Amino acid sequence: MIPAGHHLGQGRRAVLTALAFGVTAVIIYALFSSGFGRLPRSAAPMPMPVPVREVGPPARPMGAAVPALAVVSDDLWLTYLPRGLENSRAGGASARFGTAGRFVEARMERGTVAAGWDGYRERITVLDARATTVRGRPAVAGRHPAGGRMIVWLERPGAGAWIRVSDSLGGELAAIAASAKAPVGD
Repeated sequence: MIPAGHHLGQGRRAVLTALAFGVTAVIIYALFSSGFGRLPRSAAPMPMPVPVREVGPPARPMGAAVPALAVVSDDLWLTYLPRGLENSRAGGASARFGTAGRFVEARMERGTVAAGWDGYRERITVLDARATTVRGRPAVAGRHPAGGRMIVWLERPGAGAWIRVSDSLGGELAAIAASAKAPVGD
């Protein structure tokens, strides 16, 4: 049997349901419009585009290096290298550009050694490490035990990368790392 006066409670429940729906909609809208949960922007400085003022190709001084694609491995390449660096060693998953005093080394490591960020980070020794990002991915930058500056990041699960530069190119490290490209994940 239905108790007498049951119609009075349904109106109150309908009002409370509508009020709860409205409050929920306002909270969801506030969360999405506040940016909560968005990834932070990359801390690596991005090179600013230079406005083109000439119609034809710019004149290059005699002996100046022409920008080229620097291939590290089959799934990692660099689109920026400081001028005057030539490939001095390549093979497998690593490459070295430059000379003994002025160099860039890059390496891509695949498999279980780079399965996750925590494990990969512990595997690579970086002195005076500080947290940063490379194209939105977590990274650490600091000094390499054998000298120079170094940055390490996980390109994707199963693929970790690091770049080491000589002390003379330490100011270029962030730009070189930001120029790294991979076919999956970019």
